[in-house]
Amino acid sequence: MDDDDMDYLEQDGSDEDYGFEYSDDDAGDDAAGADIENKYYTAKSYKEDDPEKALKAFRSIVESESEKGDWGFKALKQSTKLLFLTLRRPQEALNTYTELLTYTKSAVTRNYSEKSINSILDYVGDGEKKGRKAAGKPNHVDVEVLEKFYEVTRASLRDTKNDRLSVKTNLKLAKLWLDRHEYGRLTKIIRDLHNSVSEGTNGDPSDQSRGTLLLEVYALEIQMYNEMRNYKKLKEIYNATLEVRSAIPHPRIMGVIRECGGKMWMGEKQWARASTDFFESFRNYDESGSPQRIQVLKYLVLANMLMGSEINPFDSQETKPYKSDPQITAMTDLVGAYQRREVHEAERILRENRATIMDDLFIRSYIGDLLRSLRTQYLIDLIKPYTRLELSFLARELNVEKDEVEELLIGLILEGKVEGRIDQVGQRLELDSHSSLEKRRYIALQKWTDALNGVHAAVVGKSAGSSSDPRFMGMPMMQDFEAR
Repeated sequence: MDDDDMDYLEQDGSDEDYGFEYSDDDAGDDAAGADIENKYYTAKSYKEDDPEKALKAFRSIVESESEKGDWGFKALKQSTKLLFLTLRRPQEALNTYTELLTYTKSAVTRNYSEKSINSILDYVGDGEKKGRKAAGKPNHVDVEVLEKFYEVTRASLRDTKNDRLSVKTNLKLAKLWLDRHEYGRLTKIIRDLHNSVSEGTNGDPSDQSRGTLLLEVYALEIQMYNEMRNYKKLKEIYNATLEVRSAIPHPRIMGVIRECGGKMWMGEKQWARASTDFFESFRNYDESGSPQRIQVLKYLVLANMLMGSEINPFDSQETKPYKSDPQITAMTDLVGAYQRREVHEAERILRENRATIMDDLFIRSYIGDLLRSLRTQYLIDLIKPYTRLELSFLARELNVEKDEVEELLIGLILEGKVEGRIDQVGQRLELDSHSSLEKRRYIALQKWTDALNGVHAAVVGKSAGSSSDPRFMGMPMMQDFEAR
């Protein structure tokens, strides 16, 4: 028994009347009903071995009903799925689905019809994508056909005035366009959803359902702008999500928003803010059971290393259970190498774990920043004992070209982290360690002299206030000594 039958039995069983007395006519109806039911399950048994035969059997059930009924509805539902994925005839699937929608007005309960519509639309979106991947064939469904599935659904829902399901349908369609990168169509649906938010609550900003729906719409927008690299609009929507107060969103929605926020901060090289958002995203994904939590945990580790944090991200209670996850092990090793300033070990880890680290385009785009930070720290530790070093020596130690070493040293000198100069002719770094020591001594002596002058000025000022005779200005201490 599949999910379709379970849904049907749940809604059908709720109306049982155990005190009902059967008449002869009722017995005849029961026999006819049992016959149709047998035909339905017989048709289902043909689905795998002979789908065309199953399709004809389902059609005979629809035509055998004098009035639209439950079994005709179920037969059309099975036919739609069979035509769409197994037989790969989406236009015919659309025709049977359109016929099925006419049954929702009176033939089946509202609850069961809603479940069925949701099921088919999920099948059209997710099922088509999975089937295409499994078959290894090019896309067999035109965008226009997919759009018509949703158009006929929304038209039917307008007739039945089912606003709640209409909004859910628009959300499904928006997600489908996002997955297929149909940004023009997605923008139109998002505009319709914003109108639904305003109309459904009369614009009341304190309405909780409005806030929850608004965050779902924002989550779609923020993903779209993230994929389009429109960071100005991304930041605008991100800030708008923080202003929504009355809402109880699904944790997955907040996971999406925080993940995109973290990526936005990474683009601005605000590593600390990115780390905070990635942690919140991971926590929400973890709560919702989303597999995306593993990928976001990698982003969190990356942000922590880029901000130079000495705190191991796997020390927290939330992340610790994933420390030994096969997808995370490489990142934990990378953190260890980074904290020990072992640049060669970090490079080896990156080379040997391309599938889990470097194959992610987002992570790969920041590996250059990460290695630069690590090489910089390694370089600072390397040059400490010396006063003069050859650039070629430093290049060999870092396993990079001399030009890159020179660039790193120039940056350190400009930032004041290294005091010295680069001899372009001799191709070496000359450190000002001794002159730096003398400079520090001079500054200390100058501060000491300034402090003594300050004390002297204070004493002179106090004594001057006790005598109005200018001849004795500056000599109060001497008078005191003579009096004594």
